[in-house]
Amino acid sequence: MTWIPLFFVVLVTAATVIIGIVATKKSKSASDFFVAGRTVGVLMNASAISGEYLSAASFMGIAGLVMKNGYDALWYPVGYAAGYLFLLLFIAGPLRRFGAYTIPDFAQGRFDSPEFRRIAVSFVLFIGFFYTMPQMKGAGVTMSSILGWPYWVVILIVGTVITFNVAIGGMKGITVVQAFQYWAKVFAISVPLFVVMSVTGGYNSQLEQAAESPTGTPRLAFHAEVKVKGKEAAPNNILSFSSLEPVTISFPEGADIAKVGPARKPEPGETAIKPTELLEVIDGDAKPAASMHMPAGSVIRVNPVTVMKNGAPIFKDMRHVRTSAKIEFATATKVLLHSAYGVQNETGQGPITPNAPSNKAWLNPFGPFTSKWGFPLLTTYSLIIALVCGTAGLPHILVRFYTNPDGRSAKRTTLWVMVMLGSFYVFTPMWGAIGRFAMPLLYANNATDSAVVKLPTLLADKTLGAVLSGITSAGAFAAFMSTFSGLLVSMSGAFAHDIYGKIMRPESTSAQRLKAFKIAAVGVGVISMGLGLLVESFDIAMMVGWAFAIGAASYFPLLLLGAWWKGLTKTGAAAGMLLGGLCSLAAIVGHMLLDKKILTLDLPPLVRALMEQPAIWGVPLSLATMWIVSKATSSTVPNDIDIKMLRLHAPEELGFSKDYIES
Repeated sequence: MTWIPLFFVVLVTAATVIIGIVATKKSKSASDFFVAGRTVGVLMNASAISGEYLSAASFMGIAGLVMKNGYDALWYPVGYAAGYLFLLLFIAGPLRRFGAYTIPDFAQGRFDSPEFRRIAVSFVLFIGFFYTMPQMKGAGVTMSSILGWPYWVVILIVGTVITFNVAIGGMKGITVVQAFQYWAKVFAISVPLFVVMSVTGGYNSQLEQAAESPTGTPRLAFHAEVKVKGKEAAPNNILSFSSLEPVTISFPEGADIAKVGPARKPEPGETAIKPTELLEVIDGDAKPAASMHMPAGSVIRVNPVTVMKNGAPIFKDMRHVRTSAKIEFATATKVLLHSAYGVQNETGQGPITPNAPSNKAWLNPFGPFTSKWGFPLLTTYSLIIALVCGTAGLPHILVRFYTNPDGRSAKRTTLWVMVMLGSFYVFTPMWGAIGRFAMPLLYANNATDSAVVKLPTLLADKTLGAVLSGITSAGAFAAFMSTFSGLLVSMSGAFAHDIYGKIMRPESTSAQRLKAFKIAAVGVGVISMGLGLLVESFDIAMMVGWAFAIGAASYFPLLLLGAWWKGLTKTGAAAGMLLGGLCSLAAIVGHMLLDKKILTLDLPPLVRALMEQPAIWGVPLSLATMWIVSKATSSTVPNDIDIKMLRLHAPEELGFSKDYIES
């Protein structure tokens, strides 16, 4: 019944294109393309901002991370929504009163520096391209899940449709589209969930099931077929087994294993565990080793091993500390997992699910997500800083406040956005919690990001399941289409208005800038599709979190200090953005290369934790640099800074506010 989900996806895509074309008829001037003529009402703009903000990370990624890691992933929906409180209090009103088209406009106008615009534009592109990657991943996961289409085909189709929509309509065209998509996403995330819960049990029942057995993990079917990815999908080419009991693995198609090691990271002084202790070949000619070829028909048993230190077992909570095997595959294949002693173990259950954390780790704070490198509190605080501050540093979100008629309506819009986002985020963690026990095979397949799309297929009524899967698939498509549209407008505007219109050809006409906008939209769309092909193995919400971290260390300090501290100079702002933003960007890219094993540096766990979540040092570094350098260059503060502060903060009725773009 794959045609049913496809029908819903085509339906929402067609509605998106038609609404965009109809709205495009009103897009005639440069103001229409860049800021929708500054005529968007509060509720319409709140719906459009919410539609743009609720990306693939919100619709699919949060559920996937909650299923994969449990409690710690709840910081994502909390942080995504709480970030708008910062916007409401400190940024929304002043930003709109300044009246620019883009954030680089604000950067140049605040400091009277065309040179500073170049720095600001570069971060629009850094953040924008980083944010497009998880949107492409969301598209690939959805269509691969419902139709089995190749990942690259999906990226090409979705990228082309959205690029076309943006190129013809600009900001005015996508405002109505994004408002429609918000309400479509709310329907798609909520209604199917209630039907699924009526079959699998409610959210609380899932938590109770986990709490009843703290050391337990979900169980697979008796003969569970698992699709394993190859080394090109690292780090998603791993099966990591629990230490509770042995598991048997059959290789009907054969496979090449790149590495076998203990699932538990060894601590200083512990006795090294050899692959021969972890694996036992019970059928076939293979020999247990760190890397090995498994001929078709081979069978191995994965055995838990007691961890030793100084020749004696390690005890914790009156029990031996044990570990099992972590197997990295070099080639993609299918394997069958069984309980070690026949079809099922003595409890009548199937094998323990690989890659799934224990119920205790899943339910409690500082679980597998934040404890990955051994510094859970640091990782948690860094994630919170990235999400809360990063919301105020996303150019494609910030530019929407220029579409409101005035500063007061911009603040009212922000308030409504908080209500709309809070309503949506109630549902996403529930999908992840239900997926843990209802569809544990997603752990083994490293496919937890697809939980929202896959769970409806569990219904006994397959037609109803296909319809509900189609609704969630359409919601997922609406999620990454709306966000990708906003990103394209933001980045195309940066190219057309800032780079072409202000830097390369200041004398260009409005018609020439509109043409540049459309050309830029196509170029940015093509580059985004190329980047999307590189990130298939990364979690959607994780990638969005990294974009937030870059925004938090670059644009957030600029907007916060630029709007509220008249002592900020262009040299200080530039130094802070470059140092904090580029260092954070370098740390994240380095972490991604290490995860993909393109780099093989042996770095301390603390360094890896700070690379994966850089906001905890990137934001203070940027703020401190701006303050210190501004103090040292205080003589360069613009002479009209008092007028600019009035322009940013005085109510419009006093007459100080004037659109920067017209002045």
